[in-house]
Amino acid sequence: MRSLSDHIFLLSYFQLQHVCSLLVQACRLVQLNQEHLVSKMCQLIHHLLNRLQVTVDEQSLDLLLPYCIRALQQCNSWTHVEILQAVAALVYNNGPRCQKFLPDLLGKKGILLQLSAPTQPDVDLRRAAVYCMANLCLGIPGQPYMEEQYKTVSLQTFLVVMRNPKSPEVDDVTVCKLLQNALKGIHSILNAGRINLTQTDQLGTLLAALKTYMFYGFPGVNIEVPVVLYPAPLPQYEGSSPTKEQTGGTTNSSKQVGQKKKKSRSKNKKELSEDQKEDRRETAQPEPLHGPESGGQSGGDSTFSLLQGPKNYSDKTVSSLDGKDPSNSFCPSWKKINSSDSEYSDTEGGIQSKLRSLQAKVRQGALASFLSTIKSLEKKVLYGYWSSFIADAPGIGGPQAVSLMTIALKDPSPKVRAGALQVLSAILEGSKQFLSVAEDTNDHRRAFTPFSATLASSIRELHRCLLIALVAESSPQTLTQIIKCLANLVTNVPYNRLKPGLLTRVWNQIKPYNRRKDVNVRVCTLTLLGAIISVQAPLPEVQLLLQQPSSSGLSSSGSGTPHRLSDTDSWRKPQQAGNRDGDKENSENPQFELGWLLQLCISIITLPKQEPHSDSDTNTGAANSLYEPSPVRVEALQVLALLVKGYFTMAQTSLLELGEVACKCMEEPDPSIQLHGARLLEEIGSGIVQQHKLDSPTPLSQRVPVSQVVAFWSRMLNGPLPGGLQNDEHPTLQTSTCDAISSILPAAFNSLPNEKQILCITMLLGLNHSEHPLVKAAAVRALGVYILFPSLRQDVMFVADTANAILTSLDDKSLNVRTKAAWSLGNLTDTLIANMESLGLGFQEEFSDVLLLKMLKSATHASNDKDKVKSNAVRALGNLLHFLQPHHISKPQFQPGIEESIQALIRTVQSEATMKVRWNACYALGNMFKNPAIPLDAAPWAAQAFSALTSVVKTCKNFKVRIKSATALSIPNSRERYGDRKQFSEIWCALVLALEKSEETEDFLEFKYCASLRTQICQTLLHLLHLITAEDHSCVSKTISEKGDLIRTFVQRFLTSGVEADETATQTDPQDRVRMLQRAFQHVHGLQEVPAEEKELVIKYLDGILKHCTESTEPQSVTRE
Repeated sequence: MRSLSDHIFLLSYFQLQHVCSLLVQACRLVQLNQEHLVSKMCQLIHHLLNRLQVTVDEQSLDLLLPYCIRALQQCNSWTHVEILQAVAALVYNNGPRCQKFLPDLLGKKGILLQLSAPTQPDVDLRRAAVYCMANLCLGIPGQPYMEEQYKTVSLQTFLVVMRNPKSPEVDDVTVCKLLQNALKGIHSILNAGRINLTQTDQLGTLLAALKTYMFYGFPGVNIEVPVVLYPAPLPQYEGSSPTKEQTGGTTNSSKQVGQKKKKSRSKNKKELSEDQKEDRRETAQPEPLHGPESGGQSGGDSTFSLLQGPKNYSDKTVSSLDGKDPSNSFCPSWKKINSSDSEYSDTEGGIQSKLRSLQAKVRQGALASFLSTIKSLEKKVLYGYWSSFIADAPGIGGPQAVSLMTIALKDPSPKVRAGALQVLSAILEGSKQFLSVAEDTNDHRRAFTPFSATLASSIRELHRCLLIALVAESSPQTLTQIIKCLANLVTNVPYNRLKPGLLTRVWNQIKPYNRRKDVNVRVCTLTLLGAIISVQAPLPEVQLLLQQPSSSGLSSSGSGTPHRLSDTDSWRKPQQAGNRDGDKENSENPQFELGWLLQLCISIITLPKQEPHSDSDTNTGAANSLYEPSPVRVEALQVLALLVKGYFTMAQTSLLELGEVACKCMEEPDPSIQLHGARLLEEIGSGIVQQHKLDSPTPLSQRVPVSQVVAFWSRMLNGPLPGGLQNDEHPTLQTSTCDAISSILPAAFNSLPNEKQILCITMLLGLNHSEHPLVKAAAVRALGVYILFPSLRQDVMFVADTANAILTSLDDKSLNVRTKAAWSLGNLTDTLIANMESLGLGFQEEFSDVLLLKMLKSATHASNDKDKVKSNAVRALGNLLHFLQPHHISKPQFQPGIEESIQALIRTVQSEATMKVRWNACYALGNMFKNPAIPLDAAPWAAQAFSALTSVVKTCKNFKVRIKSATALSIPNSRERYGDRKQFSEIWCALVLALEKSEETEDFLEFKYCASLRTQICQTLLHLLHLITAEDHSCVSKTISEKGDLIRTFVQRFLTSGVEADETATQTDPQDRVRMLQRAFQHVHGLQEVPAEEKELVIKYLDGILKHCTESTEPQSVTRE
């Protein structure tokens, strides 16, 4: 056995299929009392699994792992390190198969817990046990993870290791490796999913440990972090002082860190190559379980204390810290373990170089674990610790609190700097709601600083530090992370609440980076510029930036420009050819000159590159391309689309040129360029449509002339648009092209040549039968837009064709298609109502009864679909029931469909569907009530409809639904349509009760609708009062006698208040409201056969309200005069 294992160790190749069977057979031969052979056996397991990178199958694992566990329990301690190495190799990527062995390994008396305890005197043994536990915690996507109890005990063990990593006799190299293993385990646990850290102390302890080791061996910093971090608006106290007693001469290097910083980041090629080789060896080689011993200091009990490390280690490769790769570079993979430290020289310099490398890996591991922690936490929990990791002000006159930006600015390793920036980006991502409270204040005489001002200061400090890092960074990979972090910051900051200037500094400083040689840097630069022009658009500060002419943008970078761009970095020269014909004239008239950003994007997209390709172009397939690499051009197209969307009035001066850019892109072979060209076209069309809306703030003189819009779309339809619609091989392009032609201005569509109009309609009707759901959804949506065009909606044939196409899509198996079809059906029925009101009976008689019935049945069926479909289906039902004529209602084939559709509306009003669905259903019932042909007074379902509305107006939690139900109850225009006396009384009493409860709500957000609800209820009550009969008078007088004071208060407020600025309630002028009351008063006064006492009560009550209203309005009239 001994000779066999020695021989196998020398082999470089072994048959994979024989590995497991060989190990199982050897395991059966070696008895546990033969400890030397047991040691050799475990070395064989370790060696073969590492060398051949084999994951043991379940059958072999069930024999080998129990063997190793028994060996740990029975053999002497001198064999345990080798046995633990074997266990680590066996459990790696085998976690789900090891569940049955967890009680022996991680139970109360588990062998790994015993060997990893702080009381374990043998640090190599402890490190091996922690290493096994870390491999055991490694999860496999799609496979069940270990139970919560084992996950918790493992995490606690790792935290204990980090709290007490060393004793005086343990050397620093061993401590680093122990910490790497513990961090690897924490990272694996957090990556496996949300961990139950319900108690603040548990999360605070984890964050404190991670923050401690983010600065482990950090040059010039020795912090003492509290054992537990608590959520607080201000940072907790952290002791910070330079260490004076260091081993290995680190004190001297710390004194020279400022002088050596620049040198350490710009080594010559030979030094860089050696560092890279050293880093590769360290990553590729296994963790030695033995190492040289040297003195050290132990961490205290109440705080984590860091040993200050060497200063000038530089690392040139950025690793991903997103947690997706189970073998992240912050800890070596077990697959490549070797017990030799021969890669490093035994000299003091070699040991120090190794120590610096290991300390950087510890910091990187802590950051990777923190990143996983962020992803496993709810944002509202994370932001409680904001102040612990992000500084709120620069340290002036004293030591600055260490933060993530400290690492990003000062850590010697680019990997660690990139890791800190990735963590910061993850914190900033989705922080818009948290940061929205930030606000600058000019009042410095307050006794305290409000949290909004502290947060604003923190935002300013983040801008300052990231811009400093941008100038100082030399690693392209880390530079990419800085720019991404800036983009995340810009996306989430409320600049409209802060003093202007922040975006200007970012803008001026980022401009030169679009000329960098690295493709990723240029892409991220464009992403950042896109973030600037999309945040809270339109911002006045950004408008000023966009007005900068192209000449100033391409030749100088402003006051904030980085000054260390070498010729190599500035390889992208100013675009001489970008000025095109006529730019000479434009330069003489600056008001017509294209803005810098617009010209930059157009030149990137359309002009051939004049420089040799960059090294990173080979990764994008653009080495032999005539134009810029595809990712850069795509990002430039996205920036143009954002520019058009947010600042259309500034982009419209280049409308035709932007159209040419979109045409050129759609004619290219690259599908991604085609797609984003179509999306740019859609944004241009949407911008024109928005500008020409009736409520648009843009003056008529500043809008794009319709003639120019017609010329624009004629060029598009003569160009690549038809080809994009017919490109069946690229359905996403077809989808975007459908969206583009749906954004044609209606007035311009009518002026297009007849053949172009027919072309658009024919293609959309054809694409409605596409097999691809995205294309079909886009086509049916575009038809829903076209059906509202004034030039098309009166064409009965087009309306019929569109209706048939929509009904076909309404039965599609794709929810997205059905949702778009239901929306288009709602638009189609809106068109029917508009035509009924404008064209009269002629259009109604010409429209097919068969198609109308089919639409009614389809909409009824869709009202039982998902809420996304249902909300527009009930809207369509209301319109269709309004559209029906007496001859439709009298036909036997229509009657079942009508009753089913009304019952569907009643069910929807009473259902637990989303509030938008119920809101639309109430609106639809009101729409149906407008049809005088619907027999409300005699239909058996009428009582159910009124009962549903009165129930909602009294009890629904959503006030917008209540408002719509009260509006629907005010629609019937005659007393007979409200039913008998009992039903009228129920409606009246329900509205009075709803008025009484109009301020009762559990949701604070509903309070803003209280006034609108009271307005609508009062309006409906006056409408009913105007219609009452002598039979209804007793109900009204009884209500007034019981709740007259309450009703008077609300009605008087309704009569004297201004118009509510809310679209949910019916808008009426105050004078119209008074006239409503006067008509109601006159109607009640003229009622006959009413008991004199009841009549006098009501008349006196109404007269009092009228007098109060007159008295309250007279002073206002005098004042106006």
